[in-house]
Amino acid sequence: MSFQPVIVGSGLVGWNFLQSTFDRQNELFQKSPLIFRDTEYFAENIANVQSAEDLVNDRRLLRVALKAFGLQDDINSKALISKVLSEGTESSSSLANKLSDSRYAEFSKAFGFGNADGAQTLVDGFAEDIIARYNSQSFEIAVGDQNETLRLALNAERKLPELAEQSSSNDSLWYQIMGTPPLRAVFESALGLPSSFGQIDIDQQLEVFQDKANQRWGTNDVRELATPEILEEITKTYLLREQAEEIGSSSSGSIALTLLQSISYV
Repeated sequence: MSFQPVIVGSGLVGWNFLQSTFDRQNELFQKSPLIFRDTEYFAENIANVQSAEDLVNDRRLLRVALKAFGLQDDINSKALISKVLSEGTESSSSLANKLSDSRYAEFSKAFGFGNADGAQTLVDGFAEDIIARYNSQSFEIAVGDQNETLRLALNAERKLPELAEQSSSNDSLWYQIMGTPPLRAVFESALGLPSSFGQIDIDQQLEVFQDKANQRWGTNDVRELATPEILEEITKTYLLREQAEEIGSSSSGSIALTLLQSISYV
């Protein structure tokens, strides 16, 4: 029987428990038979993959590859995935660059099939990097099966520092945050933005995100936001808002009001 993450409580209580037990729980989870078999198969066979067609025609490899980038729901969309991979990311007209979800471009660039340097599957460390991503995503998804809020918090704590390592401009990093649904959800909630916010012009969204972040955390520089101190504030604010929302929908709201008032002190 596969190990399932243990979640005690919700909101900050659940988060603190998960953080204190994360290393041990993650270690046990990665030893689950399915995880072990998938990663072993990927490590042994990915070097034989030299094209988008090779990858989409091997469901076991594709399952690991897609989950590594949070795209596991597309496992049956072979035509879409093949086009995303084969066109690469070096042309502004490529499908990966046209899709609003930036995870497709990240996925396509990582494998490199449609780019000038070609397939990256033989590059040293490639398999290990994809497997590490797969392991992280798999654990987060398992957490999300019990508590979606904690899954998104885990994702943000992992993903934001990864973005901050890029050499892209600050605006470009923000566009990636906005185009990555799990990360965007955390920032929208932490900054108190409504779900309808995504319907306005994309450049206006950028301006609002940056202004709100600067007001809330004293900076809109993504690299500063990814530092441990500010990232902890972002995560706690997100968890408090989500907990207040949950309580507010099932009670008179007095506790929710107290939680929302406490956000200003995070």
